[in-house]
Amino acid sequence: MTRYVVGVSGGVDSVVLLSMAVESYGADRLVVAHFDHGIRPNSADDMRFVRALAKQYGVLFETKREDLGAKASEEVARDRRYAFLRDVANKHEATIMTAHHADDAIETMAINLVRGTGWRGIAVLDNDEVARPLLDRTKSDLIAYARRRGLSWREDETNADTKYLRNALRQKLKNFDADSQELLHGYRKRQLFLKREIEAEAAAIVGTAPYSRYMLTSAGDSAATELLRMIFVNETGLAPTRPQLARALLAVKTYMPAKRFEVMRGVKLRFMRTTFVVEVAPPVLS
Repeated sequence: MTRYVVGVSGGVDSVVLLSMAVESYGADRLVVAHFDHGIRPNSADDMRFVRALAKQYGVLFETKREDLGAKASEEVARDRRYAFLRDVANKHEATIMTAHHADDAIETMAINLVRGTGWRGIAVLDNDEVARPLLDRTKSDLIAYARRRGLSWREDETNADTKYLRNALRQKLKNFDADSQELLHGYRKRQLFLKREIEAEAAAIVGTAPYSRYMLTSAGDSAATELLRMIFVNETGLAPTRPQLARALLAVKTYMPAKRFEVMRGVKLRFMRTTFVVEVAPPVLS
């Protein structure tokens, strides 16, 4: 029977998620996990609120504080939060559950398009290791649910700070009507389907090491980049950035035999005349 680690910040989205999860699965299958990033001076108040909420529902509670500071980026805060959630999930042999909703999906697509992340930037919030049961619900749906149930939540004042890209884009996206939002969700679902098709085809083509240089040099750059990406995922479990993949592809096309090219820290390509392999450095033990 699957257990779930429910990420609860104390905001309305995660408070609604916890309420629904308790109703659907029961308290004994849940663990409430709260990450205190230490970005705001009063962030400890959020932790105390969530701890009391977990006690009210009779759910196990896990928390961690890291003093990331007021200048911490959204990316750093997110990465540290997910590292914590993964640790809790491993401890309890559970699946992570987060409160991402339909508005979050649109905001994430917008952020990725602004940053120029390419077509994968539309295929967002697609991770088999994370359950996101609220993706078909809008923010207004969640607020209405919370009010009907008489739920309490905490407001994060940093959500109004437009120095963060997500918050700035959120203000602009408020002008989107329902038809526009539905169209964007249609694009996302279509792109998710295409992503799975592309990855399945790429996996079938690349095979196993050593990998053919001719396969990549004879393909168009777009196709070759997807094939090279799949090779790295197979070998390391990691996907390099688009610039890293572009540099790696150039190395595949131009490097002489016996040469090595570092793609990212600890990961290199070693070239033979017609093939190449991925070399992964062992972790350094402190």
